Amino acid sequence: MITQPIANQGMEALNEPSSLYSLLVQRCMARHDTIMKQSRLWILASCAALALAGIGASGALAAAFEGSYSVQSKQRDDQGEARKEMKAGNQLSLREIEKRVIPQMGKAEYLGPTYDAAAHAYRLKFIKNGRVVYIDVDARTGKIINRSG
Repeated sequence: MITQPIANQGMEALNEPSSLYSLLVQRCMARHDTIMKQSRLWILASCAALALAGIGASGALAAAFEGSYSVQSKQRDDQGEARKEMKAGNQLSLREIEKRVIPQMGKAEYLGPTYDAAAHAYRLKFIKNGRVVYIDVDARTGKIINRSG
C-alpha cells in the first residue's frame, strides 16, 4: 500500500506498473490544474476588457439609437403631413403619383417612395441596369421635377 505521493518515493516505485501510472496521473492532474487556472485568468481578463470597451461603446450606441429614432420620427411626421395635405385636396395621393411615373420608367424596378414634407415632393427610387435612379415628383401637381442617377 502506498502512503506517500509517488514523487517522494524514489526510483524503486517506478518499477511497478501501477506506481508508474499513478505518477503519470498525478503529474497530468497538476498540469491540468495549472492550465485551468491560466484559462480562468485569461477568460476573466477578456471579460473585463470587453466590459470596459462596452462602457465606451454604450455612449456611441445610445447616440446611434437616438439618431435612428429621430429619423423614424421625422419619416412618421412627413407621412402624416402627406396624408393631411392629400385629404385637404392640396396634393395627389402617392398611388396617383405612382400610376403616373412608374409606366414612364420602362423596365426599371420600383423600390419605393419617400416623402419630403418641406418640399411637398415624393422621391421615387428605382433600379435600372444596375444603377439606382431617383425621380423627384411634385406632390401637388404630379410633375417630375428632378431625375438623378
